[in-house]
Amino acid sequence: MDHDYFMQQALCEAEDALNNGEFPVGCVLVYHNRIIVKSKRSGSTGLNPNEIDHAEMLAIKQLYSLNHSTMLHHDITLYSTLEPCLMCFGAIILSGIRKIVYAYEDVMGGGTRCNLKEMPQLYHDHPLEIIPTILRKQSIDLFKQFFLNPNHMYWPKSLLSDYTLTQS
Repeated sequence: MDHDYFMQQALCEAEDALNNGEFPVGCVLVYHNRIIVKSKRSGSTGLNPNEIDHAEMLAIKQLYSLNHSTMLHHDITLYSTLEPCLMCFGAIILSGIRKIVYAYEDVMGGGTRCNLKEMPQLYHDHPLEIIPTILRKQSIDLFKQFFLNPNHMYWPKSLLSDYTLTQS
């Protein structure tokens, strides 16, 4: 698989989110070298901000709406511009996706470093491949734009913001 190409597609989604005032996370799901779902973060701004409309959660929801009975989820690779959080990581595992590729580590809330063998059985019996830091710099650049914009009030002065702004 061409990880750079598919991550670039996720970065396009993240850039679109950023241009719409949202936290710059983009996600694509790839099945047999073909993008089947694209999504981006929503709900990080506006009148009713929330912590549910993450790009990965929206992508998984779209995946289920495709209703392809022959599509095996373990043949799907998820690409995300930010390491999935614990909520998204759990949903990814439970959906049967077995490969996660991400661009930028989430030092504040990343879930992929959890030891699955120490988790309850529902989670630890799933084989999982995790590939980090694909197009990391391009993702960091989007997050820097977000955190440097004084109009964005999502996670200001947080560990992720401070860490991002020190990255080169």
